Amino acid sequence: MENLVWVVHVITAVVLIGLVLIQHGKGADMGAAFGSGSAGSLFGSSGSANFLSRSTAIAATIFFITSLSLTYIYSRPSKEQSVLDKVDVQKLQQQAVPAPADAGDSKSQQIPK
Repeated sequence: MENLVWVVHVITAVVLIGLVLIQHGKGADMGAAFGSGSAGSLFGSSGSANFLSRSTAIAATIFFITSLSLTYIYSRPSKEQSVLDKVDVQKLQQQAVPAPADAGDSKSQQIPK
């Protein structure tokens, strides 16, 4: 389930980026609008939404839903143990502490005074 949500999320993100990049921006005609006398259409209402803007809204909604789904999936406590829970800490601590050296074999006692 988690993998499916990830796949849909990534595909939706790529589609959303593509849709935003191919759309014609409102400010693209600004230079021509002031010279040609059609400034009313630049600052006025844009009319009904076209196919690209509706597709972008749908893709954004799907992206938002998958983002919330992934947040919910990862916020729940997992029944599985993590890798660190499987590590035997006591065994690692015993291996990390060196065994005490025997008093007769100690090099500090072999040094002449």
